[in-house]
Amino acid sequence: MEQKFRHARDLRDILSVTRPILVDSLDGACHRAYGSMPNMTWIFTRSGLPIYKSDWTDARSVENALEYFVDTAERRRAGERLVPFCVERLDFRTRDQEAFYKGLERNGPKAVREFREAFG
Repeated sequence: MEQKFRHARDLRDILSVTRPILVDSLDGACHRAYGSMPNMTWIFTRSGLPIYKSDWTDARSVENALEYFVDTAERRRAGERLVPFCVERLDFRTRDQEAFYKGLERNGPKAVREFREAFG
């Protein structure tokens, strides 16, 4: 577990991450429960309701979602009566295989092996 915490601190420091970083159990139970992709993003309300799920983290997509939900909160405060609905959307990210594997390698040989086994 200490290695996982060290990796989380390194991620924070190397990439200047300012959002909370959660550390999964050694068996990866949370990772598997939320889809098992190596770079997923979920956004939850304070009450725990998932309002955004992406099987790959893309800063523009996450920013767009956050702006939308901040706007939704402002619209509610202004008295607008809103009801939820679901959306599926295809987003696009830059593909940089070399940079991806370089980042994955920081997580160790097991991470690289598991990714290759799962996704070729």
